Amino acid sequence: MTTIASNLQAVRAAIASSADTHGRTDRDITLLAVSKSFPADAVRAAYHAGQHRFAENYAQEALDKMTALEDLPLEWHFIGPIQSNKTRAIAEHFAWVHSVDRLKVAERLSAQRPEHLPPLQICLQVNISGEASKSGVTPAQAGMLAMQIAPLPRLTLRGLMAVPAPGPGGDAQRPAFAALRVLRDRLNRQGLQLDTLSMGMSHDYPAAIAEGATMVRIGTAIFGNRTTRDETSNHGIG
Repeated sequence: MTTIASNLQAVRAAIASSADTHGRTDRDITLLAVSKSFPADAVRAAYHAGQHRFAENYAQEALDKMTALEDLPLEWHFIGPIQSNKTRAIAEHFAWVHSVDRLKVAERLSAQRPEHLPPLQICLQVNISGEASKSGVTPAQAGMLAMQIAPLPRLTLRGLMAVPAPGPGGDAQRPAFAALRVLRDRLNRQGLQLDTLSMGMSHDYPAAIAEGATMVRIGTAIFGNRTTRDETSNHGIG
């Protein structure tokens, strides 16, 4: 068994264990393999180990991998910062976008989503810990933005994404994860239909599962340590 295959097996077992501990099932939790900075061959190895959903932070890097892996039926999620000049590429090539935090970006994605593709699945990125270094709408502004985005054509607003401030251990993130869940539930009471909580990375996904995560974004625990760029400083990296 390859290292990536064995790592995936271990992560899936940990997800199942965490879910069971908190009265949930692993069928309720989608595993996204965060392949940012890893080569296409690593994605291919993960696919052959049964992983079909992958997340990327940088549009051009992702597009290069999509070209190299076009023979595989992969589902691609964009989880990084969205530059205005990259919205067309994102709208045309991804199934999900987790990092929407501005109406202008959502409007561009809506206008540029090809008619022949299913609606683009959207999560709002919420700056749940109020960090100046992080992107994301504030919890107080999330409701208004969600109401503005929900009616846009060619998009389906699915839920919320967050990357809490770093803490001394995984359980330190539980209050932030709980706050995102409470926010999602409040927005649903206001008339939205959000079913997704994209939260939890390699160091804290058991805590996220405890607080209701429906998608966890795991990179290091599957592919190993990154050697380029800081894996914890930017958005949805796992």
